[in-house]
Amino acid sequence: MRCPFCAHDDSQVKDSRPTEDNTAIRRRRQCSNCGARFTTFERVQLREIMVVKSDDGREPFNRSKIEQSVVLACRKRGIDRERIDQLVSGVQRQVEISGENEIPSLVIGEMVMEGLRQLDSVAYIRFASVYRDFSEARDFEEFAGTVREVGQEAPGD
Repeated sequence: MRCPFCAHDDSQVKDSRPTEDNTAIRRRRQCSNCGARFTTFERVQLREIMVVKSDDGREPFNRSKIEQSVVLACRKRGIDRERIDQLVSGVQRQVEISGENEIPSLVIGEMVMEGLRQLDSVAYIRFASVYRDFSEARDFEEFAGTVREVGQEAPGD
């Protein structure tokens, strides 16, 4: 594994353990050149899944893109990193077990939206504002109104 600090090609594994949700192996490594320590994660990839973008372009499924978007939506919300990882892992599992070799980015976006809706309403609205391309304050108002409705329906089921 290449060191992220000095780009040396050799590092030693100092510690390995499964992640909390058992979907990955967390490895602590130490560079044999500069001595820096860093963490890597090893995950199972069942097959190459292509994401079909809205412009019909295709690119390989990339878990880290989802993770970055969710982390950004949850910024300053006091949400544990573990819960974010669980949401991202859940989306990844849904994509992998779908059985499809290609999946539209819109489907992945809806999966993320559903996960965020259950996790935190503010993060849900933040993600939706980018995902659904809100262009005016009215777009936020209308969407926030639907979030309130969903929140009001749950207690009275």
